[in-house]
Parts: sequence; structure tokens; C-alpha cells
Amino acid sequence: MDIRHCDVCPRHCGIDRNTAAGFCKTGASARVARAALHAWEEPCISGTNGSGTVFFTGCSLRCVFCQNDVISTGKIQGTAVTPQQLHGLFCRLIDQGAHNINLVNPTHFAPAILEALQIEKLPVPVVYNSSGYESVETLKQLEGWIDIYLPDFKYADNKLAMRYSHAPDYYEVTAAAIAEMIRQTGPCVFDDNGLLKRGTIIRHLILPSHVRNSIAVLRAIDRLFGKSAYVSLMAQYIPAGRAADFPEINRTLTQEELDRVSAVLENLDLLGYVQELSSADQAYVPPFENDLKL
Repeated sequence: MDIRHCDVCPRHCGIDRNTAAGFCKTGASARVARAALHAWEEPCISGTNGSGTVFFTGCSLRCVFCQNDVISTGKIQGTAVTPQQLHGLFCRLIDQGAHNINLVNPTHFAPAILEALQIEKLPVPVVYNSSGYESVETLKQLEGWIDIYLPDFKYADNKLAMRYSHAPDYYEVTAAAIAEMIRQTGPCVFDDNGLLKRGTIIRHLILPSHVRNSIAVLRAIDRLFGKSAYVSLMAQYIPAGRAADFPEINRTLTQEELDRVSAVLENLDLLGYVQELSSADQAYVPPFENDLKL
């Protein structure tokens, strides 16, 4: 890949990623820390066989509570792959029975991923599983190659976005990005087995002590997108990364917090899913590695 003045993500850091790491802590070549079947996504993504997840290292956000901080912050750098090798990983997962190819944290490697996808059209849906903090211009380049978008919508309050993710423009950027995702996919389409074939699912991770933010996010989704996307309300938060430095989020959710947010989802009559509190378990964080077998 050739990224001389990076504007792939909304940071527009302008770094020559051929010779140095951008804000995302990575160069131009995609780096993968895990490629395996994954059973812990939404039921319509994981199905019975699992989702073919490819976890990329680095990140364009700086979430202090990141569950995957070992790969997002560079503690584990993963294995550098060419577009041809990346396409080979996709095919290997499909041969193992993956219902889809699930690109986890792909934002900063979008050019390399696009090149890999263009080698040959895959026979299963491609899932773009991201923080939601995306450049609309980059998303437009992916049109026709992504079947399912799975973005986060973390914050309605940009003060929280700055405090926890160092992204003071998160709300506006993410709202515009999700609008573009929905424009590309249209409404959700499922097959006879309940697997998602095309569409957008908006994820929201409820943060402890911040029910008000979660309610504001759900109301924003209702106002901006209505039933054109599904919503996945996530209760899996565990204190990770640097959460211990922020006492208000240095704990798991309470049932009362989950119930309050879930009630708003129900009252708004939005389509989607609600995770159980039992999902807040370190056991669900997958293992990562630096020496991926290609």
C-alpha cells in the first residue's frame, strides 16, 4: 500500500504511513492479530458456524476502556499482511464454514482491505465492524464491497467523547458516517435462517454511570435513522485499558442501569437486540498474537 499523506480516518493526521506510524499507531500495510471463527457476535452475524473475524491492530480512537487495548495500543502489533495474504485469510475462514467475513477495527487499513476484497468477490457477506468514527469519503470508496456495516455509536455527548476517546467531534462525525453506511446498504435483509445478508446494525456500549448518554444516543438513532437500521444494545462493559484512572467507569454495569436504557429502546420501538449482563466477562475477550499463521 502507498499512503503518503494519510486522510483515511477523520483524524486526517497527514502522516506518511509508508515510513512512519499515523495517529492509529500503524503504517500502511494491514496488520492482523487474529483470524478465526467467532461465536460471540449478534445472533444474525454469528449464526451456528460463527463469523469469520479478522482483528486488525492499531486504532483511530483512544478509548481509555478498550477491551482490546493490547492490539489497539500497539502492545501486540500483529502480523503484517499483503492484500493477497489478507484475501487468503478470508478464503481460509470461508472454507472453515464462516457465515461472513467480519473485519474488526478496519478503519485505518481501509485501502489495503479494499485491495484485498477486489482480488475476487467473496461468496459470503463482508461485515465492516468499526468504532463508527469514520470518514465519509473513505466509506464511499468501499461502496459495493461491504454488505453489512456494524458501527458503534458510543456518544451523544462530545465532552464524554473527548474524555474517554480523545475525539471531540465524535457525535457529528459518527452520525454522518452511519448515514452513509445506511445509504449504501439500505434496510436489513435476512435469509431464511435469520442470518443478516445486508444492512446496518448500530451498536451502543452502555458505560457505567452514563445512562443519560446512552438514552441520548438511542434518541438520536431514532431521530436520525428510525427503523432503517437495527440497534444492538451492549451490556458487556468491563473495566479494561486505563479505566482504573476514571473511577466513574471503573466497574461493570448494574442491572438497574441496563433496565433503564433497555426501557428507552423499547419505548422508542427501535428494532434490535439487548445483551445480558452475563456478557460482561473477560472470558469473551479473544486471544491475540504476533505470529499469525498465514
